[in-house]
Amino acid sequence: MKLKTCLRTLIGAALTVAAFTATLTVQAAETVKVGVLHSLSGTMAISETSLKDVLLFTFDEINKAGGVSGKMIEPVIVDPASNWPLFAEKAEQLLAKDKVAVVFGCWTSVSRKSVLPVFERLNGLLFYPVQYEGEELSKNIFYTAEAVNQQAIPSVDYMLAEGKKKFYLLGSDYVYPRTTNKILKQYLKSKGIPDSDIEEIYTPFGHTDYQTIVAAIKKFSAAGKACVISTLNGDTNVPFFKEFANAGLTSENCPVVSFSISEDEFRGLPAKDLVGHLGCWTYFMSIKSPENTKFVKDFLGWVKAPKVSGIDYTVSGVDPKGRVTCSPMNLSRMGVYLWKQAVEKAGSFDVDKVREALIGQKFKGPAGEVTMQENHHLINNAFIGETLASGPLCGPDRKPNRTGHTDPACAPSPRSLDRFVGACHEGRRHPDAECARGGQVEPAVSP
Repeated sequence: MKLKTCLRTLIGAALTVAAFTATLTVQAAETVKVGVLHSLSGTMAISETSLKDVLLFTFDEINKAGGVSGKMIEPVIVDPASNWPLFAEKAEQLLAKDKVAVVFGCWTSVSRKSVLPVFERLNGLLFYPVQYEGEELSKNIFYTAEAVNQQAIPSVDYMLAEGKKKFYLLGSDYVYPRTTNKILKQYLKSKGIPDSDIEEIYTPFGHTDYQTIVAAIKKFSAAGKACVISTLNGDTNVPFFKEFANAGLTSENCPVVSFSISEDEFRGLPAKDLVGHLGCWTYFMSIKSPENTKFVKDFLGWVKAPKVSGIDYTVSGVDPKGRVTCSPMNLSRMGVYLWKQAVEKAGSFDVDKVREALIGQKFKGPAGEVTMQENHHLINNAFIGETLASGPLCGPDRKPNRTGHTDPACAPSPRSLDRFVGACHEGRRHPDAECARGGQVEPAVSP
């Protein structure tokens, strides 16, 4: 009897272990790992932390709706800490060790260029959600954000339409500002602006002393009809705008158009010092559409009780106070949905099959429908918004403001310089805009 009891116990234990193992196998088979590669510390955390948050929100949205091809998204989050070489190390970890199916991440172009060789060597897939300088096309990267002709060119056109004749190009010292300003200088010359009326200055990441630069801007703008085109990135915008305001410069005597300040960055910036200054993006929180109303409402609700449904995953580090939505957040979210659609069209998570299925994918987002082109960039709308005293940039459906957008949607051109200088033309007037002029080109030719 003791032997029979012992055998029954052993058999029962074996069955339990087998059942447990089978459960683990099923659970593993029912998830797909997705990488999140954004700086959660360092100088770029002011911008990138919210992209991590909106990605988790989107994963939760998708999981609640059944996942991707029936699999629940399992986030794998790493912090490259605003350290460009560390981005490459973390990308390698995500692809080689964690075996993620796709990665959403990077903000600065230097971080993207740091990881690009890793994605190409390991045949990974990266969705990049932030405006950039163009001059790049990788089969392993999909660029969901604004190219130069979808942000910088419309902004300059707007300033020219406002009567500006002098342009102070101020940027952080890395590839995106330098390449963008190289393109802008050539574009301004094509519009009749002489070299003597263009200044070009760069500062390192995290720079804090803007007294000398602002004094130079004040002198540059003293005769009137001047503006600043800013490609400053990260928390360096705080001391710049404080010094700018302290020097008596305002949006009336020298407006600033910023390409890396959205509603989200305003949470950490002195709003009173930015009133009247401008930004150009493919999305603003104030846009009125059913899709945007739902996006904003759902995200602001999610941050109060953040979770990722369908998996055993604890969300931490989400600050619910004063939250907003912005263009890089919207583009991050749309990137996830475009990837999901491509996976389901391909019937596979295989990178090569998904890449092929992504071409031509459309998604109706909060600011309108986007379309993925063969050059891995999106056809999108472009809007210009003005900063209000209440803080956030005001998009085309809020007044009082000056807004513009390109109509029809602007096709991206990763090949810039002589490829599109002279090819841009005025967009039609937006019905709510005081002045709307934007750049629009034919679909880009791949490099």
